[in-house]
Amino acid sequence: MSDGSVQQRQSQPAVPLLQEQRVGEILAAVPERRHWRYRPRRVGRVWRSRTFRVVAVFTVLALCGLAILALVRDQTGTQGFLVGLGLAVLPVPLLTAAFRWLDRVDPGPWRNVLFAFAWGAFAAALVAILANSFATRWIATATADPTNADTLGATVIAPVVEESAKAAAVLLIFLFRRRDFHGIVDGVVIAGITASGFAFTENILYLGNAFGEDQQIGTTGVVSVTAATFFVRAVMSPFAHPLFTVLTGIGFGLAAAAPRRARVRRIALPLLGLVLAMGMHALWNGSAVFSPFGFYAVYGVFMVPVFGLVTWLVIWSRQRELRTLAAELPAYAAAGWLTPAEPLALASMRARGLARDAARRQYAVAARGSWQGPYGPVPAPSVQAKAAAKAHGQAAAQAVAEYESFATSLASLRLQARRGTAGPDFAARELELLHHLWQRREVASPALTYAAQATGRLRPSYPPPPYPQPFPPHAQHPQHGHPTQYAQYDGHGHGHGPGQGPGPVDNPYLVPQQPQ
Repeated sequence: MSDGSVQQRQSQPAVPLLQEQRVGEILAAVPERRHWRYRPRRVGRVWRSRTFRVVAVFTVLALCGLAILALVRDQTGTQGFLVGLGLAVLPVPLLTAAFRWLDRVDPGPWRNVLFAFAWGAFAAALVAILANSFATRWIATATADPTNADTLGATVIAPVVEESAKAAAVLLIFLFRRRDFHGIVDGVVIAGITASGFAFTENILYLGNAFGEDQQIGTTGVVSVTAATFFVRAVMSPFAHPLFTVLTGIGFGLAAAAPRRARVRRIALPLLGLVLAMGMHALWNGSAVFSPFGFYAVYGVFMVPVFGLVTWLVIWSRQRELRTLAAELPAYAAAGWLTPAEPLALASMRARGLARDAARRQYAVAARGSWQGPYGPVPAPSVQAKAAAKAHGQAAAQAVAEYESFATSLASLRLQARRGTAGPDFAARELELLHHLWQRREVASPALTYAAQATGRLRPSYPPPPYPQPFPPHAQHPQHGHPTQYAQYDGHGHGHGPGQGPGPVDNPYLVPQQPQ
């Protein structure tokens, strides 16, 4: 260090340091809160409140729902609305189940799914109806050609407005629920659920209007306009709107997986996906306008192949999530947090299900073991005893399911750290996930080890018993509302509650390895 820098540092006035005794005197002299002359400023406290955000979102969606209900009922009539509602709801369970099946590896919270569906059914549908009607009337007035206005509205205005309105839900979850948005699968699921909600409301409108036409011309049965509309929209193409918006979701999923420093990619990919969604939507709407057989040509030559390609991409992405578990979790097994068999079982959906079933069965059997008397079986247990045994089994299965979910999140977090997208709170999030795993390991680890052996992913050196490490007969299930209240056993029949017994803090040899 140079002399000049030393002199400069010595010339600066020293900051006086309060002694401990002086600090104690100051703190003791502070008046009570009701006598304070200076109070902390409340800056942005309302907007940061989670309750306020939930109430605001619920209020907006409820108002949009009431408005869309009034608009659709006004156009279709009460009877047409009820008929359209009854028919439009039929494809919804199928579409929702399909997207949730794609998200089985690391399922997102149900609140995101409900928000996405409500946004598509209420907010996006309301924006689309109002904007499309206004734009079509404006074009008809400007050009004095209502037919041309309807064509332009269907092929140009509607795709832009509708896809932008649906993409807003994906954008909101991407920005405000970022920890639930990891890659392509999450983007596809959120986009597909949003589009399913939008198609639900749109189907009510189309089917209700078709029923009104049938009432006017007196047609019923298979030859009715309602039946034809239902066949085209709910049987032939229930995936049309989800397929359009899924392209936007893929763009957001690729952006979520991109490093934080790749800002151009994180902005360009969602915009590219949105443009592709608009283009496909315009092609679909225009297929029935420009040619009598254009609908069938676009459906068979373009829509079906694209649907197959997107489906393959999503399934491949889901398998990639499983491969991520197999690649990232062995580091924690080497550090002692997991057993060597657990990454093998967690990387297989079949082994996961088998582990949950085995834990449920074994805990129920352990609870029923107390019904055996010293000289043989006791009389049939009471209803309460059977219910208690069932509760033991369900609690064990729930513990394994939660363990699998936390382990999947841990592998995803480690992968994000390798990509540079984990954020500055990586260490805290990793420690929290490891804590949750440790609280459930005594229940989940034997089940996953058994599942790895039973599915052939781990070859045992001896024939595996029905369960590698039987649960003690007095195993306790978690208390309602407290998912971390699982009993832990030390292998000698003695249980430890949460925060007791061996754990990450108590065992200094179990130090997690940080991503390189």
